[in-house]
Amino acid sequence: MGSRSKISLSYIAGFLDGDGSLMLQIKKRKDGRLKRRFMCTICFYQDNRHEKTLYWIREVLGIGYISRRNDGMTELRINGFKQTKEILEKLIPFIRFKKEQATALYSAAKLLDQNQGKLLDKKDLLKLVDCIMTIQKNNYITRKKKTKEDILKILDLTP
Repeated sequence: MGSRSKISLSYIAGFLDGDGSLMLQIKKRKDGRLKRRFMCTICFYQDNRHEKTLYWIREVLGIGYISRRNDGMTELRINGFKQTKEILEKLIPFIRFKKEQATALYSAAKLLDQNQGKLLDKKDLLKLVDCIMTIQKNNYITRKKKTKEDILKILDLTP
């Protein structure tokens, strides 16, 4: 990796540290056997007046979609187990403030990517619950956080 690309990745990691978020969510589904799915997301936020930076980040990373929100903000969103894993692998060495969340999301994305199309066993589901709790504990969330018991119930892991 050249020094120019390392500089770009370190800038992007710093941007993520300050104006980004890392999410591991459980989404309800109407189709499928489990009626739920996991979603890994890296998101960068910027005021609409300064959104050009997000286009540059998307160009450097080669992935993501940009959308303007109604509140004057623009976001660059990257979804997918494989994509999240690959990007975090590049950014983690440069991340400073969100290292714990990034490491947890990377672990979850790696596990989910390796097991795509397979039913996860209880051990793997419990690892994902721990990752969700680590990310949630360190993220600023405006809505009420789910407890570990809530997540275990959603995943049918309660006795």
